[in-house]
Amino acid sequence: MNFTLNVLGTASALPTTERYPSAQVLDVRGRLFMIDCGEGAQMQMRRAGISFLKIEHICLSHIHGDHIFGLFGLLSTMAMLGRTAPLNIYAPGSFRPILQFLLENFGEGFLYEVNFVELTMKEPQLIYENRRTELLAFPLNHRVDTYGFIIREKMPQHNVHKEAIAKYGLSIAEIGALKRGEDVIREEGDETVVIPNSEAAYIPYTPRSYAYCSDTAPFPELAEWVRGVTLLYHEATFPAEMSEMAAKTCHSTTLQAAETALKAGAGRLLVGHYSSRFPSVDFFLDELRSIFPDTELARDMDVIEI
Repeated sequence: MNFTLNVLGTASALPTTERYPSAQVLDVRGRLFMIDCGEGAQMQMRRAGISFLKIEHICLSHIHGDHIFGLFGLLSTMAMLGRTAPLNIYAPGSFRPILQFLLENFGEGFLYEVNFVELTMKEPQLIYENRRTELLAFPLNHRVDTYGFIIREKMPQHNVHKEAIAKYGLSIAEIGALKRGEDVIREEGDETVVIPNSEAAYIPYTPRSYAYCSDTAPFPELAEWVRGVTLLYHEATFPAEMSEMAAKTCHSTTLQAAETALKAGAGRLLVGHYSSRFPSVDFFLDELRSIFPDTELARDMDVIEI
């Protein structure tokens, strides 16, 4: 059951010889969610072996160029490959005229529909769901309208132990109750018999979740909004010593990203969106782990199982 993150780009503002701008693809049980689409994203997708036609959803955090400049080429390539399946794009309202320009000037021959979902929420809100997965968006704290995203599995139905079916002679209705997480209650004469759900059934897997927070300065609500996620991706554009620059540009430092992960009770922390001032960001890791030990630096072309 895939829940796999493909990191395509980790640079902020300027691409470097080692880093492409922000772009990721999350594979959730074979359904692909793209998050941001910086310059060169489709080239990185080819290197990673990710199918252009299997992308069902594109989540754009904001309209700064390092997060959307790869989109024109990607959508055009999808069309040239004969895509017919609809594509959902979730983005701030400021993206609407950009999309209109793209479709009016370069959309001839598109055989697929682009569904634009405008993000306007003030707190986490469900924007898409299927039988097993939910996609939520929430506002971040940046210089323009910016949103983060949570992609998570829904709680699965309980499975019923086969031996419990035989032991208790469970009926179809009772099996259904156990699958819903309920106890089985029977009236046997004057006696009430309870078959505990915890004894007769079990949850087949623990739902996984991924939160994406880039670009943002710290703000109090964020840790609560991403509380308990399995993996938190948080920008760490600057090291701790550049906190004034981070505040001026509405970005975060290493320590601020780690503090958010700690307050949120995240399972793991992954950081990226590094300033091009630093050819190597290896020294970021000591700062991050001083607060949140289970932290990793995202690298272009990383494949991370969640």
